Amino acid sequence: MQQTMDVKEAAEYLSVHHDTIYNMVQAKEIPHFRVRKRIFFSKDAIDDWIRNQSTMDVNTESNAM
Repeated sequence: MQQTMDVKEAAEYLSVHHDTIYNMVQAKEIPHFRVRKRIFFSKDAIDDWIRNQSTMDVNTESNAM
């Protein structure tokens, strides 16, 4: 399986529009790296980021109760 994704592939993987990916990159909300002007994403880093986001959501909900 491919371990590196471009913006289009990351958008498809996360089921969001590619503009959302660009906005998240600009806001430094998603792990990425650049090669010259191109933006890439490591699948492992994105998977870790997703797990971390899920953990944060659970912790936030627990603290609200």
